[in-house]
This record gives sequence, structure tokens and C-alpha cells, in this order.
Amino acid sequence: MDFKGFDQPGRSAAGGTRSVKVMIAGGFGTGKTTMVRSVSDIKPLTTEETLTQASAADDHLIGVADKTETTVSLDFGKIGINDELVLYLFGTPGQERFWFLWNGLFKGALGAIVLVDTRRLASSFRAIEEMERQDVPFVIALNVFPDSKHHPIEEIRDALDIPPHTPIVSCDARDRASSRDVLIALIRHLKERSAVAMEPR
Repeated sequence: MDFKGFDQPGRSAAGGTRSVKVMIAGGFGTGKTTMVRSVSDIKPLTTEETLTQASAADDHLIGVADKTETTVSLDFGKIGINDELVLYLFGTPGQERFWFLWNGLFKGALGAIVLVDTRRLASSFRAIEEMERQDVPFVIALNVFPDSKHHPIEEIRDALDIPPHTPIVSCDARDRASSRDVLIALIRHLKERSAVAMEPR
């Protein structure tokens, strides 16, 4: 993939490699930590803590009853897409009580992935609203769980009120290749937006 002319925020001292900050957001239990772990070239930094009975009123486990840990600050990983581009991945916490951290995490981000669990669409509304509020370009990644039902993409788009120009892709956050494909879809989306912005009016 050619990234020449693509607006990137940083270059390494080595010369040609460009670095980009990418957010991985979504509701509680949608697979953000799993995606960072599966795709990162380095051992990821995670800030997961064990769920306790004391947090039961805040961490609604409907649809994710087997979940035993939760991110309380951020997840961090890194992946080289090719010789030209390195992505620094920042996974956000999903629970409402940690949303105050999002403003700082999003500073300097060029784009984002919003992970969606189609069994619990409402859990990702807040993340989508935040992308729109902060004007961060994003793609929707439908994380396919074993018991997920199939829904047509346009049905999901309507339910989430996503505009036609925002890509929606399916993925398995546990799978490195699948997660990498989502990142590439985001980069393509950013390139297309950049090309449109540069067109004469």
C-alpha cells in the first residue's frame, strides 16, 4: 500500500518510517484489549483489573457473563503495517466511570476503530458519539462472537446511525490477520478522506 502524500504526524529518525496514533474504542466487553493483544508486534501494555462484586452495579455483564477482567486506564501496542508505516495503538476503557480518561487519550489520534458487539449494539453508542464529538475519523469493526447472529451491514448502519461514508467491516479480534485487516481498512479510509480534502473546491 502506498502512503506517499498521506498526512502522518510523525517520522522516525531512521528516515522513511511514519508513525500514527490510532485509538481502539468501544463499549464494555467488545474486545478492545483482545484486539491490541492479538495484533501488537510488541508485548502490549494492559491495565486490566479483576472484576469484583463491588463493581457489579457499574459493570453490566449482560452478554459478557464470562468476563473476569476490565481495562481501568488504557491498553497500548504497536504494529508495523509495512516499511513506511507504524501504528501506535491505544485501547480505551469501556466502562462509563472511566470515560473521563478519553479526552487525554484521544489527543493526537489520527483515527480510530470502534469495536461493536452486535449482540449489544447500545454498548457502543457512547464511543461513536465521542468520535463524532472530537471529529476523529473512524471505522466500525463488528467483532464476531461465537453466538453472534448475522445482520446485514446496512441494518447495522441504520441501527447505529452511521453515515454512508464510514466503513463497516467484520472481524475476529482474537485473530491477528483479521485485526490487521481492520487497521488497514482504517488507513485506507483516512487516505480517502485526505484525498477528498485536498480536491479543489
